[in-house]
Amino acid sequence: MPSVVGLLEQHEVASRRRVDALREEADRIQAELVVAEREWSEWKIARERVGAVLSAPGGDSADVVATDVPEGVVTGAEVEASPHPVVKARPQVPVWRKGLAGTALSVDYQRILAAIEDRIRLGQGPLTCQDLATAFGMDVVPAKVEGLRSKAKRLVARGWLAEPAPGRFTLARSASGPDGGS
Repeated sequence: MPSVVGLLEQHEVASRRRVDALREEADRIQAELVVAEREWSEWKIARERVGAVLSAPGGDSADVVATDVPEGVVTGAEVEASPHPVVKARPQVPVWRKGLAGTALSVDYQRILAAIEDRIRLGQGPLTCQDLATAFGMDVVPAKVEGLRSKAKRLVARGWLAEPAPGRFTLARSASGPDGGS
């Protein structure tokens, strides 16, 4: 029979992992928002400036004042001075190519590859996302499983993993090399 303190520690660790995962997700979303706002601002400024140049009397672009910024457009300086903390953008999953090591992936993706490599090393078949959630000590709930499925599907799309059957993932032949190991 497990001890009460041991059970409490297990729940505390699971809760801490959930908080850490949510913080990472929030940081990722915040970074994407900053990048998207900047890009939107640049496109809006470009459209307004082109419109001003094309509508200048006689087509003389010298009469257009370059410092005029349309109302409601956030300039690069305002984005830089925004109170939001600038968070590093989420790294993209590179397309697998010969000679590219798994260390090119972020830690989450490396963990998925390592779990699948361990499964292959033990001579077991493809891994499901529920198996991955269990292996990572996550609660096997739809939100967690779907997050892992999204990452696994991204690895399939980029050539790192293969999906021989729906929802079952293994290393792609190209990523595993001729001997089956990475």
